[in-house]
Amino acid sequence: MIAVIDPPTKRRFSAAHAWLTAVCLTLVLLFMTSEASADEPGTPDPYQWHSVAIGGGGFVTGVLFHPAERDLAYARTDVGGAYRWDAQAQQWVALTDWLGADDWNLMGIDAFAVDPADPNALYLAAGTYMHERAGNAAVLRSFDRGKHFERADLPFKLGGNQLGRANGERLAVDPHDGRVLLLGSRDAGLWRSDDRGAHWARVEGFPADALAGATARNHVGSEQAVGIAFVVFDAASGHAGAATPRIYVGVSTAQTSLYVSEDAGRTWSAVAGQPKGLRPSHMVGHNAGQWYLSYGDHPVPDLMAGGALWNYDATQGRWREISPIPQPATGDGFGWGAVAVDPQHPQVLLASTFRRRTPRDEVFRSGDGGRSWVPLLAAAQFDHSAAPWTAHATPHWIGALAIDPFDSNHAMFVTGYGIWASRNLQTFSEQPPLQWWFQDRGLEETVPLDLLSPMAGAHLLSALGDIDGFRHDALDTAQLQYLGPRLTNGESIDGAGQAPQWVVRSGTVRDRRNNEIRALYSQDGGTHWAAFASEPPRGQGAGTIAIAADASQVVWVPDQGGVWRTGDFGKRWQRVQGLPDTAVVVADRVDAQRWYAADRVSGRLYESSDGAASFRDTGQQVGSPARDERARPQLRPDPWRAGVVYLASPTLGVMRWQNGQLRTLSKPDEARSLGIGKALRAGAPPALYLAGRVAGVDGIFRSDDEGAHWRRINDDAHRFGKPYSVTGDPRIAGRVYFATGGRGIFYGDPR
Repeated sequence: MIAVIDPPTKRRFSAAHAWLTAVCLTLVLLFMTSEASADEPGTPDPYQWHSVAIGGGGFVTGVLFHPAERDLAYARTDVGGAYRWDAQAQQWVALTDWLGADDWNLMGIDAFAVDPADPNALYLAAGTYMHERAGNAAVLRSFDRGKHFERADLPFKLGGNQLGRANGERLAVDPHDGRVLLLGSRDAGLWRSDDRGAHWARVEGFPADALAGATARNHVGSEQAVGIAFVVFDAASGHAGAATPRIYVGVSTAQTSLYVSEDAGRTWSAVAGQPKGLRPSHMVGHNAGQWYLSYGDHPVPDLMAGGALWNYDATQGRWREISPIPQPATGDGFGWGAVAVDPQHPQVLLASTFRRRTPRDEVFRSGDGGRSWVPLLAAAQFDHSAAPWTAHATPHWIGALAIDPFDSNHAMFVTGYGIWASRNLQTFSEQPPLQWWFQDRGLEETVPLDLLSPMAGAHLLSALGDIDGFRHDALDTAQLQYLGPRLTNGESIDGAGQAPQWVVRSGTVRDRRNNEIRALYSQDGGTHWAAFASEPPRGQGAGTIAIAADASQVVWVPDQGGVWRTGDFGKRWQRVQGLPDTAVVVADRVDAQRWYAADRVSGRLYESSDGAASFRDTGQQVGSPARDERARPQLRPDPWRAGVVYLASPTLGVMRWQNGQLRTLSKPDEARSLGIGKALRAGAPPALYLAGRVAGVDGIFRSDDEGAHWRRINDDAHRFGKPYSVTGDPRIAGRVYFATGGRGIFYGDPR
């Protein structure tokens, strides 16, 4: 039986009323079926939600200052939504956490725009992927600076996490008529709204063949549509109250790429004399008719190896190349990621290289409209105090930058791991050095791949995509990364149930030039790490890893490698008997001899009583046969009881295996992830946490009676896309942690 319970409320009843209520409740419970009890999701339990502080951690693809209001700025990301800068609190405020699992594809923001005449208006072009599993894009429009949004669905897809995602902006508001917006799609042409983004129609006059060459292959050879890179209204060509006549549209193609309209978008022509052979990414300018464009031979971020910076003088129809430095004579070339102009001093420009491997990417500044340039990063001072781990990161993927229209000392540039901002951009030549600080407080964009809350030590350890992972000794302060050998992706982490100072993790290493070992162990709860002595004879690293309750054995299932066991951290490996290569293996948290496994292909359950040397098939089905990684069964051993493991299957529900017996505890609509934490009252079973769907409502749920009843503990303002990898805390009652697909790690406590 599943019941979804409202949290208790404080009401006063008379004795008769209380007696009548009790009788009615008893009758309801006597006749209630499991289906009927799950009809209503109920009011969410009040929980307080916080980001686990890491700081950045992902590709910020755009930054935008409002041209008419001081301190109003926005940032967009490829998988983690959009943010507004809170100048008083000195932190970013997430604007899209209200998007839920059904709308996970809208968490990637492919473009954004503000209305120059209305500081309250904000528009987001949302859509992460264009593949067959992704839904269509939408324009999210707000008239209170992102506090609330209205949604306008589009008949095509966008690619906020695809090639060209730092181009921009492909969405723009007419500076003289805020009702008019233009949106450049990736594969469906140019679109227009005349009612502030509520409804959209294709601009039929835009050349039908303009997007013919606007595709590219990414680093794994997949062809992706890039389409229109930017839309720019020339404010100087019009006046208030009438549509701006001159509009530029740039297309990501090495052929004819820049088009202009002189009649507010009815007809279009190619701009004469434009450079060819490169793809434009950004176009900025000022009212004197001077425009600046950045180009690369490939759209960001994967394979760019050439590029240039150009100035277009629209008053004379002249083009000149103004690249700050030439391409290298030998070796890899590089592109130009972005260009920005200082609104207060239009001769001041910033430009960024992209994928410049030697010596590093750089941001250049010009004070004379691009005739001469000085580098800004090589001799600068970087303040890493907000996120100490960034001291080991090098600015890269600088695909967007902007200068504050009210403070020429303040500029921002994006990287693959966050935003850097200057303190003295205008005055550093007189008072060096130039100072940059990591302006990312509140902006969390990591993609966690596994989480561990151990029985002792730090309450949380993480395995993260791209930046390895952290021991989170404090949840609200960014920490250093793990000390010792470093992984690129941390993909699996586990701790010994009865010896929590022992922790293991596995992952990937980019390039692997020195044959690095992709499994590591710690003897001090995850502070210091050492590499295993070797890897199994087969496998590609990553996979899943588990450690016995007493740390006597480790089982590693590397990708494409089968199931292997070691008792000496990789000096010797033994093939585990009785398991398919596609098994997921976990250790009992109390009894070192007991292990459990589930096959993610067949859905069969296995167990071992000899320290994982061999496994037997229990004959039980705990998952639907599926090759989809997201449909595999999950196993969560009870931290306090030997022989007990909880299981979750997206299709079969929540189960418990206890001393040879399988029992189905609950059948929610969908069980994406299951976690275990400390019970909220003495003598009760452990608290179970579920990321999934119950009674038709998607969210985060807690059960205090092994799944008989579920309480939703998040609310509609805190849906966080599609949460997964849920775990409770074995030491703090009610505490839950979960991973997101681009908003980092969250933790919640009852209010």
